[in-house]
Amino acid sequence: MPAVTVENPLVLPRVAAPAHTAPQRPVLHVGTAPGGFEGEGFPVRRAFAGINYAYLDPFIMMDQMGEVEYAPGEPKGTPWHPHRGFETVTYLIDGTFVHRDSHGGGGTIRGGDTQWMTAGSGLLHIEAPPEELVVSGGLFHGLQLWVNLPQKDKMMPPRYQDIGGGKVALLTSPDGGALIRLIAGEIDGHQGPGITHTPITMAHVSLNPGAELTLPWRPDFNALAYGLAGRGTAGTERRPFGTGRTVVFGDGDSLTVRADDTQESRSPNFEFVLLGGQPIREPMRHYGPFVMNTDAELKQAFDDFQAGRLGVIPVDEG
Repeated sequence: MPAVTVENPLVLPRVAAPAHTAPQRPVLHVGTAPGGFEGEGFPVRRAFAGINYAYLDPFIMMDQMGEVEYAPGEPKGTPWHPHRGFETVTYLIDGTFVHRDSHGGGGTIRGGDTQWMTAGSGLLHIEAPPEELVVSGGLFHGLQLWVNLPQKDKMMPPRYQDIGGGKVALLTSPDGGALIRLIAGEIDGHQGPGITHTPITMAHVSLNPGAELTLPWRPDFNALAYGLAGRGTAGTERRPFGTGRTVVFGDGDSLTVRADDTQESRSPNFEFVLLGGQPIREPMRHYGPFVMNTDAELKQAFDDFQAGRLGVIPVDEG
């Protein structure tokens, strides 16, 4: 799990531990992500399955894509499909993925890179492995997160952000036991590169065996953690979680995650993603590739797609 790393985290800016008086967020729920398949058949884990949307808002869904070692000819992607009313955030840890959309956005992302697509009023897009990866096979692992847009922004023009791994803010804990890759949002005054319409924080953390990380967390944000590899505990009550498990934190000004003293042989550290966002608290209607506020708006999205008003596939793609 290379993503973006450094040999010595102690050279990085440090996130100050919150005051001991800062209220700690309790753990409300730990769930296991069920497996499934997406697109042309690549395996995913549904990180938010079974979690009350009141705890997720403004996030809609998150899939862990892989981790899978493809044989030659096996890598898969998604065919052309529409979106409206939200943002997709694709964070690649291992492998290569190519994005293209009908609004002119696109690019190739590799381990440590993030592509941030604001669908807004609507577009068509495709995600696929490059031809060389299809021929050779190889490791593929990443996340795709869906972030809701408030009603006032749902019909904004589409936008695409290509966030290379070299742009991510790299931070550490006071003792250097954590490597924090801040993709979007703010932690202790440090800012990630992602430009968000809905205020959120997204970070990928590597925690050394036996290390503990306590971070300040905006009290108006929710807080979630998802295990990518390894094992540890969440909260001061030390609720166990690890690969494929999602933690929902309650209210407070800080949160704590600890890595178990012994980790898996395939992953020397405890790897997890931290998410937080400012709840939108508006009605939400989600069906397939569209996320709107009302059933009538969902119907309009389908009508507009069928009428070709969400864009057309580029000519060279047929």
